[in-house]
Amino acid sequence: MSKQYFLGIDIGTYESKGALVDEEAQIIASHSCPHTMESPKPGYAEHDAEKTWWADFCEISKAILAKSGVSPRDIASVGCSTIAPCCLPVDKDLNPLRKAILYGIDVRAVEEISYLEGLYGKHQIFEKCGTPLTSQSAAAKILWIKNHEPEIYARTDKFITGSTYLVAKLTGKFTIDHYTAATWVPIYDIEKKDWDSDLSLFCRREQLADCKWTHEIVGEVTEKASRETGLAAGTPVTTGTADASAEAFSVGVLDPGDMMLMFGSSIFMIHVVDHFTKDERLWAGPYLFPNTYAIAAGMSCAGTLTRWFRDNFARDVAAEANASGENAYAMMAALAKDIPAGSEGLVVLPYFSGERTPINDPLAKGLIFGLNLHHTREHVYNACLEGVGYGINQHFEIFDERNMRTKKIMAVGGGTKNEKWIQAVANISGKTIHTAVVEMGAAYGDALLSALGIGFYQNSEELTKKIQLKRSIFPDMAVYQTYAPYREQYYLLYQATKDIMHRYS
Repeated sequence: MSKQYFLGIDIGTYESKGALVDEEAQIIASHSCPHTMESPKPGYAEHDAEKTWWADFCEISKAILAKSGVSPRDIASVGCSTIAPCCLPVDKDLNPLRKAILYGIDVRAVEEISYLEGLYGKHQIFEKCGTPLTSQSAAAKILWIKNHEPEIYARTDKFITGSTYLVAKLTGKFTIDHYTAATWVPIYDIEKKDWDSDLSLFCRREQLADCKWTHEIVGEVTEKASRETGLAAGTPVTTGTADASAEAFSVGVLDPGDMMLMFGSSIFMIHVVDHFTKDERLWAGPYLFPNTYAIAAGMSCAGTLTRWFRDNFARDVAAEANASGENAYAMMAALAKDIPAGSEGLVVLPYFSGERTPINDPLAKGLIFGLNLHHTREHVYNACLEGVGYGINQHFEIFDERNMRTKKIMAVGGGTKNEKWIQAVANISGKTIHTAVVEMGAAYGDALLSALGIGFYQNSEELTKKIQLKRSIFPDMAVYQTYAPYREQYYLLYQATKDIMHRYS
């Protein structure tokens, strides 16, 4: 019998990645391609599903086959993930009817959220779903389409998220994993682990995908998909999931007390627990497998904030990096290496696209506080990194407050390559942070989940034994104490300015 391989492809906010993994859980080929996120209006975030999601998937699949020389017939399974939850209306032929409305960084449905809270009751929604209704919800965006684009709403055959779209393109089957479905507040029933029986305000039941567990095999690559992707027809395909949960799996975040801290375009956290736990500041729902649960959290800006800084205040650095082949973010971090903890009195609220948890305020605004004539752009850059760190620490304090014992924090994502940033987070929080040897992220997790789905691995514990730690970032507790007044200032600044933020939104 020939050797088996497992393919995983992930679609991110600004980049898509793929990995081909062998039987020893080693990556033998990978490929990535950048893309853009469109923001046609302030607070809007969109992707072209066909030209970005599917085109990237096809490009990556074909490139990996070419690079590896592996026969498509030897690829035993395929898994995928995307940013989530997104809202994409499609017609009966799976043609997108508009660009996909992205996850919580798209805050257009503020009025719909307010309406639903008034209709059902804010607390009642939380009690039923275990998660507050926020800009993260795709259900509120269905209602936005109904209210603002009635002609598109009338033509919609299904409302789907990113992973559903890719799996449907591959197999013709419409599925969504429980982890992602639980974020469609308020229409997912956490007790039944299925959609609500009454969806009449939003859509018809048949307009939603079927809920499955992440690693379940739901279909096979069709002849049409085979021609477009290069994969063999008949290749098993899993349900798929959100990028964050796939990334968590990729670094062995499975047991209660395990936590993933994802440094991507945004910050995302998953804390695994052994029972359903609710907190109105956070999100809760099923995890990847039956009888597992996740407390999740997400900040709207991380990599998007450093990208904003680069594009607006460090164009010379970006140009030099482009000419030399160096990394612009590494160069900016090097320029700021001597800026002390606290950025000499500068504090940034990283709410440049509203904020998700823990304040759940789509009208929040970014703030640079404490500027004086001594400060340089390097101070501002450092304060941006620290501002994200203060926000992360705010979540850690909530976990501690709720007695959710954190045994292991695994950091993932492109931001982990910024040594200054990850050390700042460790120092701000006083927590030890680990990274894994394989840092491919969600695409690697997708491949491993697909291997689990076809039974190559008997259970997740067997698989995660292959995941090894690369390094541990320990906090400097003296610097932790230095950050004390800045942590407090971060909390106070939002409380002091939120009424002004809302007044001028």
